[in-house]
This record gives sequence, C-alpha cells and structure tokens, in this order.
Amino acid sequence: MNERNRNPVGWRSTTVIGVRRNNETCIGGDGQVTLDDVVMKNSAQKIRRLYEGSVIAGFAGASADAMALFDKFEVKLEEYGGNLVKSAVELARDWRTDKILRRLEALLIVMDDKKSLIISGNGDVLEPDDEVIAIGSGGPYATAAARGLIKYTKLSAKEIVENSLKITSEICIFTNDKINVETL
Repeated sequence: MNERNRNPVGWRSTTVIGVRRNNETCIGGDGQVTLDDVVMKNSAQKIRRLYEGSVIAGFAGASADAMALFDKFEVKLEEYGGNLVKSAVELARDWRTDKILRRLEALLIVMDDKKSLIISGNGDVLEPDDEVIAIGSGGPYATAAARGLIKYTKLSAKEIVENSLKITSEICIFTNDKINVETL
C-alpha cells in the first residue's frame, strides 16, 4: 500500500458533477456507496449546502472523511467571509500539512454563484476551464455527457446535471440513478 492509497479495502468512488449555465449553479451526485464489489447503500446524500446556503458542495470518497472536511470548510468560509477561493486554498493547505487531516480520503467540489473548485488532500485547488466540474469514478463520463448537453441543447443546469448523472449510471458500475441535486 503506497502513501496515497492507505485504505486497505477497495472502496470505489461515486459521481458528483457541477454545472453552471445561464446564471444557475447546480451540483448533483448519485447515492451509491460501494465497498469492494458490494453496493452497501443506494441513497447516500453526497451534496450539502454551506455558508447560509450560498455555497453548495459535494464529495467523492470516504463519507466520514468528507463530512469532517465539509465541517472544516464551513469554518474556513466563516473565517474568510464566504470567500470561496481563499477558504478552499486554506482548507487544502491544512488538509495537506495537518498530521490528522492529511489521512482523510476524499475529494470535494465546491461552488458558489461565481466559482467552481475541486479541493484535494494533495493541496490542489482546481478551477475548470469551462462550466462543468466533476469528481469520482464516473466523473469523466458525467463531464462528457454534460459537455454534449451544453453544446447541443438548451437544458437548464439542473436538467444537465440530472441527465448527465443518469447517463453515467448506465456506464459506471460505481454510480446509480438515485440522484440528489442542489441548485443556487
């Protein structure tokens, strides 16, 4: 087991996707939790509203770790007056350098009405080049579906998220069609 793959069981990720379109910001995630080759739960909630509802966040990875990170991120949002980028950078720095936090296994997507970011325990804070952001095992499938829907339809951000997740659930075995969506 290498340093970045400390989890002894074969947990697989999920699919969480965020889309921004026509002044609408939306994140959605599936509900499947998988341990090795067994589906343990179908209706997990992987999306959360933060900072008085002005930020939406989703996670892929270990659930307990993600909940701890959501709590820490909300503290950063309070500390930096809702500044999404500053809060994300500070969380990523703490996550990478703190002896306990650096053992947490998850990825986060965070979005407000202006920015979309992925935060990782490697110290990364990534902003996409376009209006689509996704994480998890099904992230590449959901991204491809969303980009196609953006290019060839007039669907809303919420409709794109929902349809992208449904398409992904038909391809990725670690993603199901029990979808949870939050919109700003």
